[in-house]
Amino acid sequence: MVENRSDTFEIGGEETVHRLGYGAMRITGEGIIGEPEDIENAHEVLRAAVDLGIDFIDTADSYGPGTSERLIREALLSDPEYRDRVLIATKGGLLRQPSTEWLPRGDPEYLRNALLCSIDRLGVEQIDLYQHHRPDPDTPFEDSINTLAELQDDGYIKHVGVSNVSVEQLDQAREIVDVATVQNEYNIVNRNDEEVLAACENYDIGFIPWYPLAAGDLGEKADVIESVADEHDASRYQIALAWLLEHSDVTLPIPGTSSIEHLEANVAASAIDLTDEQYDRLTS
Repeated sequence: MVENRSDTFEIGGEETVHRLGYGAMRITGEGIIGEPEDIENAHEVLRAAVDLGIDFIDTADSYGPGTSERLIREALLSDPEYRDRVLIATKGGLLRQPSTEWLPRGDPEYLRNALLCSIDRLGVEQIDLYQHHRPDPDTPFEDSINTLAELQDDGYIKHVGVSNVSVEQLDQAREIVDVATVQNEYNIVNRNDEEVLAACENYDIGFIPWYPLAAGDLGEKADVIESVADEHDASRYQIALAWLLEHSDVTLPIPGTSSIEHLEANVAASAIDLTDEQYDRLTS
């Protein structure tokens, strides 16, 4: 039986979750706009994720917008069988446009309203992990983080995270609030934020790599990944996930899918043990 065999990480030093999570962006409609074509399938994928041992689900108010959060409430948080088995992380700070644009909005008034809307859509009194989605060039970064710190003090947020930040911005945020997680683009092909990951390791902060499978574009790594995949009778995407789990003890990959079959394949990657030689080949 497929089950999540990844080891665990304590978010904020308090919330223990398996390191392989699930990203809930793809359960929305085409272009990450509106409802999916099959709402019940989205519900089934979310419940299947928890049944397979995933206890960390990441979403954002901009996915839909609002659709992903509502689906999570309907499938999980309104059901006593599931609501206490999963930690939900969401994000605010991007304004979704029908033209597919994602516009940074980090001003305090916007973030306060976004947080309250997320609480309403999720049907909770407190967000487990609330992340600032992207620094806004028109708003001082400190103002955005101060707003989240105030909302945490008011009891609306349990843990604060940041996303798409540099090491300098992470340090700025840490001077204001206890940062539980960082979510940046990172995968076996794109390791531009290695310094941010190293900082997270140093501070014992969870590092959530978005785009963990590079949307299947494995570039110059494709051949070596394929060879290791053959050695494990696995897919190259499973090897890319296994590498992320092996690469650092603080990584929390959140591959997303709208397919139960793909979900099961992603979870199965948590059982792949790379040899030192295989890891070195993939990393070099």
